[in-house]
Amino acid sequence: MADPYQTLGVARSATEADIKKAYRKLAKELHPDRNKDNPKASERFSQVTNAYDLLNDKDKRARFDRGEIDGDGNPAAPFGFGQGGGGRPASAGGGFRSQGYEFGGGEADMGDIFEGLFGGGQRGGGGFAGGFGRRPQPKGANIAYRLQVPFIDAATLNPQRVTLGDGKSIDLKLPPGVETGTQMKLAGKGESGPGGAGDAIVTLEVQSHRFFIRDGDDVRLDLPITLAEAVLGGSIRAPTVEKPVNLTIPKGTTSGKTLRLKGKGFHKKGGGRGDQLITLMVDVPGEDPALREFVEHWSPANAGNPRAAMGV
Repeated sequence: MADPYQTLGVARSATEADIKKAYRKLAKELHPDRNKDNPKASERFSQVTNAYDLLNDKDKRARFDRGEIDGDGNPAAPFGFGQGGGGRPASAGGGFRSQGYEFGGGEADMGDIFEGLFGGGQRGGGGFAGGFGRRPQPKGANIAYRLQVPFIDAATLNPQRVTLGDGKSIDLKLPPGVETGTQMKLAGKGESGPGGAGDAIVTLEVQSHRFFIRDGDDVRLDLPITLAEAVLGGSIRAPTVEKPVNLTIPKGTTSGKTLRLKGKGFHKKGGGRGDQLITLMVDVPGEDPALREFVEHWSPANAGNPRAAMGV
């Protein structure tokens, strides 16, 4: 069982940001989608994911640092048996074999060892030996999945149907603040093992949209309007991540004017939602004889100089 710090290539003093940065870098390099012909990369990806899961959990990280659990999150060997924080039993003299220690070619049950240490404590009763009968069995391996989430679904937290390796499908509820790289753990949905099934680790990737752009928790949109709508103003329909809404265009609007729709962006981690920022873009027709004639006879004095503020 590897040291999670070594697996991610960070120091024990690493901050949460350091750990997250290291994981994202390794996950991008080792992801199975980019290494389809390299099974070792897939195995390494699972190891990196498991290491991040442990160190990203403050309680588990503290327990690992104290030597209470090993790099797989299992309880370490009690009372100093084993080596280091990972809890591996010493291999000298036969080492740890299966669920007992091997002495001189024979195998002793852990309960017998503790009975010898503590004067023959009773099994399963009030003695020490009852609590340390056997080492917990390891769980099955975690399984890594990557799920592409449509932009609109991510913004509205629309549940995603996921089909797991066993063929079963579940509806995955997206968390507020979801973004590319967000990971979700499905407990017990990994591979089977003696100590129970591992977990499924789902890494989310939010897809881009053909006209919406994400800006933090806000959504930006460049919205074309006609010359008549810009000059005369009026009410038009504008798309949002949920449904179209009526938008009032002020008279005399110029390209670049931005309007804000409150609460039409992404859901925030701490509650509430971002906004939708709509930048109006005046669409001038390329070939309109009447408009061309009007502009040619329009007094330049009426047009003014829109670049005056730039000193030109």
